[in-house]
Amino acid sequence: MSAVSTTKPLGTSAPRKVIPLRRPGRIVFAIIILVLVAQGILVLFTNPNFEWEVVASYIFAPPIMQGLWLTLWLTVVAMVLGIALGVVLAIMRLSSNPVASYTAWAFVWFFRGTPLLVQLVFWYNLAVLFPSINLGIPFGGPVFASLDANKIITPIVASLLGLVLNEAAYMAEIVRSGITAVDKGQVEAASALGMNRAKTLRRIILPQASRVMIPPAGNETITMLKSTSLVSVVAVADLMYQVNLISAQTFQTIPLLIVASLWYLLATSVLSVGQSRLERKFGRSDQQISGQGNKLTQLFTMRRLLKAGNR
Repeated sequence: MSAVSTTKPLGTSAPRKVIPLRRPGRIVFAIIILVLVAQGILVLFTNPNFEWEVVASYIFAPPIMQGLWLTLWLTVVAMVLGIALGVVLAIMRLSSNPVASYTAWAFVWFFRGTPLLVQLVFWYNLAVLFPSINLGIPFGGPVFASLDANKIITPIVASLLGLVLNEAAYMAEIVRSGITAVDKGQVEAASALGMNRAKTLRRIILPQASRVMIPPAGNETITMLKSTSLVSVVAVADLMYQVNLISAQTFQTIPLLIVASLWYLLATSVLSVGQSRLERKFGRSDQQISGQGNKLTQLFTMRRLLKAGNR
């Protein structure tokens, strides 16, 4: 008959129970936040002055849908043209030509330094300064064509001029920061391969700079969507203009402002999801590049160690 030993082996000990740190202040703060949120939701749905039935009756009204479509169209067109002009301005700003560089700097300085609302009103009233727009050789040269400014500068054209030029100033700085973030060794490697400057910019620099530019460009797109509401001051029938028009006729300001807010929230949420997916995609490529870089580093390290061992 064998006896069972109850003694523990030397060097071993029973696992210790880990007790989480108690933080009563954090729990109290969370309870206060939840109570305030619940109170806010209760007020939102029990206060009859919100008039949710009016909101439901106007949420898909044809004028609202037309205004929403124009808002989205202005956002897309202004961003596409603003990014294209911003890339040109960023290249000019980084150029070794001082005239091009200072011209781009002055453009960015002016359009970032003046409010967008002022720019929209200025372009809308451009015909006061220039009743006719002449195309020809400057300083008294021959005029090839003369256009009536009142017919050319329509509310839509004035809105696009204001939005595009203002956005180009901001995008120029975003693109410039992205280009300067690319390692100069990439440019030297492209030159060693025989690429010219335009090809290097198009195939080497801009694709790498886009990883830096995407987060601020996404924020600019969301800001542009909301900034289009300013074009209502120059009688462009966007979403905000339609809401103001209907509320002026029905005196139901709050419900119609809620309608506009819901559509803006939906549109910005869709843009935010697209932005996060783009960032995740480019972040994954960064991780792959980083992983390849680590493998190459390990390979070179092993080669150095082998050479040192053979000596």
